[in-house]
Amino acid sequence: MPPTDSPRPTRADGELLALADRVLQPGFRGTTAPDWIRRRLAGGLGSVLLFGPNIRDRAQTAALTAALRAENPDVLIAVDEEGGDITRLETATGSSYPGNLALGTVDDPELTAAVATSIGGELRAVGIGLDYAPDADVNSNPDNPVIGVRSFGADPALVARHTAAWVRGLHDSGVAACAKHFPGHGDTDTDSHLDLPTVAMDADRIAELALPPFRAALAAGARAVMTAHLLIPAYDADRPATVSPRVITQLLREELGFDGLVVSDAIEMQAVRARYGLAGAAVRALSAGVDLICLGDRSGDTEFADLRAAVADAVVRGELREERLAEAAARTAEFAAWQRALAGSVPAPSPDRALGLAAARRALRISAEDPTALPLQTAAVLVEFGVPGTVVQGDAVPWGLGPALTALMPGTVRTTLPALAPFDPAHADRILAEAAGRPLVLAVRDAHRRPAVQDWLRVLLGRRPDAITVELGVPHSGPGGAVRIDTHGAARVCGQAAAEALAGRMLPGQ
Repeated sequence: MPPTDSPRPTRADGELLALADRVLQPGFRGTTAPDWIRRRLAGGLGSVLLFGPNIRDRAQTAALTAALRAENPDVLIAVDEEGGDITRLETATGSSYPGNLALGTVDDPELTAAVATSIGGELRAVGIGLDYAPDADVNSNPDNPVIGVRSFGADPALVARHTAAWVRGLHDSGVAACAKHFPGHGDTDTDSHLDLPTVAMDADRIAELALPPFRAALAAGARAVMTAHLLIPAYDADRPATVSPRVITQLLREELGFDGLVVSDAIEMQAVRARYGLAGAAVRALSAGVDLICLGDRSGDTEFADLRAAVADAVVRGELREERLAEAAARTAEFAAWQRALAGSVPAPSPDRALGLAAARRALRISAEDPTALPLQTAAVLVEFGVPGTVVQGDAVPWGLGPALTALMPGTVRTTLPALAPFDPAHADRILAEAAGRPLVLAVRDAHRRPAVQDWLRVLLGRRPDAITVELGVPHSGPGGAVRIDTHGAARVCGQAAAEALAGRMLPGQ
């Protein structure tokens, strides 16, 4: 439990509520600011988080952020824009930039920095000042269901140098970076949106494997760090990292020497909400040393009002020290002022989406049992294996080869199997019959984590060993057919780069 021996607050309840307004970061529904958000901003709400459904296009997003600033000129507007599989600006089309695993595969830190600067230019052009990126997790568990291609890789030194490059590149655009998910979400097999993951490594192994990218981020100038909802018995056997003073205050603040903004991962996530409730998780996080409580977009005015009242009431009850709440509010305001000064110190860069496509092309890795199989000589039958969307990715973001390959090779036949579709021998026979005399291309995503997809591949490749496999997730050691293409991500540009390799030519205008 949070400490209960602190003195009673001396400020009026209204002042406590004002402090709560500065440490809570809500989202909202819709492409225009609802009245309750406008009213809260005018009354002192300090920050807002945007999600994919808030964003339709550049003009609309710029108008939205302008409307938010009209109520509070100093509002800190944040978003999760990692590029790659996690995009908010390009939810409708898929990202114009490859994600971290593709950049780590290329292993050119200057390219990583340039991509981050271009993404920052996109954000700055629409009025967003804080990006919850880069993902600094070391993806040491290949079965990780929520990190995967969001990580630069499994080697801590590689992840560290690219995390630092991403931070520097984003700051060069005038947009603030936030390294996540401290102290490392890479060695997990559970999605913290759904349940509480446990990290079984000892403290020495965590220091060796998970912490180097965060140290690199701080050395590169990161002034914000996002916590992870993880149980790490090596540090705290009872409390998840976000609500653990041992992790936030002792490890991050004292041992790593971080004095910037600590942001919680979304406090609505089941890893903490199921255990403590929304208010309980928020109060415990603040007490542990978190400065800004990130909310999702499901909350409305009533839930927000209840949460800010719960934070103020926790001070009155002695569960949260008033000094800690005031410190968190002050640090959030200082960070927002620092971000505005950063933007004022550098010119706004022009986004370079051609750079994103060039990076995706460089990230392709092609292994061919039959070197004559590429480029394809005739239009193919393309089978795309659907995957369930995660909470952080969303179900609406398109991925795959279809649009680019059909544009390059008219006559290509697309078949999409539903997410988690079990192997169906009759359906396999129909696919093989349709592909008779034509190239067969099998597009998968994290096939190593999907037993049903492995069943499909085993049968289809057994009967068509000349088929081509395109993996748009984390590469695996399974069968690849005559040619195997690894894109290291499912962003739109990753799919385009793979389609160009299949067709042997680029899309017009690229």
